Order: sequence, then C-alpha cells, then structure tokens
Amino acid sequence: MRGTDQRSENLFSYVDLEERIPAKHPLRLIREIVNDELHALDADFAAIYGHGGRSSIAPERLLRASLLQAFYW
Repeated sequence: MRGTDQRSENLFSYVDLEERIPAKHPLRLIREIVNDELHALDADFAAIYGHGGRSSIAPERLLRASLLQAFYW
C-alpha cells in the first residue's frame, strides 16, 4: 500500500523547517519543480502500488531524498 507524502512537522524539532532554509536558497526552486513533476506522476504511482498491506514510504519522499543526496554527493 502506498504511503502518504505528509511531513510530521514537530516530531523531532521545535524549529520549523521552512525557517531553517533561506528564502532565496536554490533548493526552494528545485523543490517546486520536482514537486510539480512528482504530482504529474501521481496516477502512475497509484497504479503501481497495491491496496492491501502495510503502508510504504511514499515514492515521492524517496525520490526527493535521492535527488537531494545526488546534489550533495
């Protein structure tokens, strides 16, 4: 089953993530572009994942994390 792509804001930090990243940081623009493309793939992801079982980590989260790792490699 496909997991949700929602952040748990206050689970491990008392400071909002949006406050930690400067407003003009290049990753903000990249994140918008990536989110638009991942939104376009939403139907494809839904078709791939089954409806039963335990929820997985959302593929959007995994792809964003992989992209971020590639940028900082």
